[in-house]
Amino acid sequence: MDDAVWEVSVFTKNRERLVGGAVAQKFFAAVVQQARGAGLLSDEHFTVDGTLIEAWASRRSFVEKKDPPTRGTGARGRKLLRDTHESTTDPEARLFRRSRAAESRPSYLGHVITENRNGLVVAACVTQSSTKAEREAGLQMLAGVPRARGKKVTLGADKGFQEERFIAGLRALGVVPHVAEYAVPSKHWPNWLRPEEREDHGFEKSQRKRKRVEQVFGWIKQAAGMRQTKFRGRRRVEWMFQLAASALNLRRMQRLLAPAAG
Repeated sequence: MDDAVWEVSVFTKNRERLVGGAVAQKFFAAVVQQARGAGLLSDEHFTVDGTLIEAWASRRSFVEKKDPPTRGTGARGRKLLRDTHESTTDPEARLFRRSRAAESRPSYLGHVITENRNGLVVAACVTQSSTKAEREAGLQMLAGVPRARGKKVTLGADKGFQEERFIAGLRALGVVPHVAEYAVPSKHWPNWLRPEEREDHGFEKSQRKRKRVEQVFGWIKQAAGMRQTKFRGRRRVEWMFQLAASALNLRRMQRLLAPAAG
């Protein structure tokens, strides 16, 4: 207790080694593999969702870029705020809002895929905030998740994933989309499911399982303290997000395996 505290740079330098070596990602994969070996994972039914993680920056830190691009990232090259402004505190953070009623906040988006048997996280990543990020990350993560062969594989999601390219991407992966639909579809917000997908007998069950993802995000934000990240830069935020997902899996696995151990 009386020993001198080590220099803070010792930790920060080693932290960069951990981030650069993808240690959190490898640790997460090892935990998932352990759960798979214990028979705790479903390889047929999954759920995807994303959540906003507040960045370690304020709105006041956003200033105009010195060299903005000549062509923006919006439709037909339209310049968006992220093209013309950036945070002096965390340049990778973006001003983003989840709904029109919410205010824009400097943030990142955390994404997970859970399996529906026990609600364990089988894929996790962090992206910069954007309206397309959830769907793009969902397809990318799902492509790397081991799935059953010769059986029906499903993916449940909320209305935010009701988009033509995402639905088509699931079909291309051989996954049945169990995505919530708009009660009153319109020209700008159409439903893209086929009748056989909409009427699939497991559709309602997949929608009921979606609440487990909210429990995942609730734990990561509250218990793991990631409602607002203390890190700057997407790689560091993702490092902590994957460690938090690993910790949650281990807690659930301990509870699930306890009767067998006893």
